[in-house]
This record gives sequence, structure tokens and C-alpha cells, in this order.
Amino acid sequence: MINIVLFEPEEAPNTGNIGRTCVCIGARLHLIEPLGFQLTDKKIRRAGLDYWGRLDVTRYMDYNDFMERNPGAEVYYATTKARYRYSDVQYKDNVFIMFGKESAGIPEEILVQHPDHCIRIPMKPEERSLNLSNAVSIVAYEAMRQMDFPELEDSGNLHRLSWDDEI
Repeated sequence: MINIVLFEPEEAPNTGNIGRTCVCIGARLHLIEPLGFQLTDKKIRRAGLDYWGRLDVTRYMDYNDFMERNPGAEVYYATTKARYRYSDVQYKDNVFIMFGKESAGIPEEILVQHPDHCIRIPMKPEERSLNLSNAVSIVAYEAMRQMDFPELEDSGNLHRLSWDDEI
């Protein structure tokens, strides 16, 4: 299992989408406050659909609370400023992958304490960043791929027909 950590997320739709992704891959979601919205916000429910009720989510008062409640956790910090690509590391079971708030990312004061655990998604140098929910999906699925998609269905069943049906 992987753990997705959102540091002070600001946009309810992004968090809703990320929650839905977490449910689909069996990941836990960790939210570090302050949040830029209420968890009862309609936009979270709209983006997360009926998945939100099945989400394993934990809230933290701040970064220190997160660290205190997860002693010894292996945390990777996703940032556009990292030396290493997200695909350069070996993700292990129970890894934590932290993403920063939409407007400012993870504070540099936190990043400089963990230079070897900062990861980035390659992109054109003149661009600032990807959408938060897209970035989470990219890194989360790489972590899951490296672990051979544990406990995930990958049979590709159709809804009404079979792959063997002729039309």
C-alpha cells in the first residue's frame, strides 16, 4: 500500500480527484492542514463521486503533527525543484509520497531537510507545474507499477460483452 500526502491542499476538486484515485489503487490519503476548503464541500463530493465514502483518509493539524504520528516513515517529497526524477527511486510498501499545495508547493524549509528524497516529474523548463491531481496520478501509478500493482484487478473485463464475442 502507498500513502499519498497532501500538504495544505487548496482546491477541493483536486483533492476529490486524488481521493478517488486513492480508493481505486488502495492507497491511504493524508491531509495536512490548513485545507483551503471544507471536507463537506460539494466540489469534493462531485470530483470524488461515490468513492469518497470508501476513502481511508487521515487529517493532521500541521506538518509536525504528520511527522510525529508517522515516526520512521519513508517520505518522498514531490516538487518541481528536485534533483531526482520520480522514476529514479525504488518505492516500497507503505511509502509516503507528499505533494504540496497548488499555489506554492512544499515549503523549501522542508525540502532542504530531505534533499535525497525530493522527486520531480520531468517537464519543459519554461513551465511551472502540472495539475496536482495529475501529478499524484503519475507518481502513484509509478509506485504501484514498481510493486507490480498489488491487489489491483487488471483483467480488462468488458461491461456487457466478452473479448471473445464477435459483433
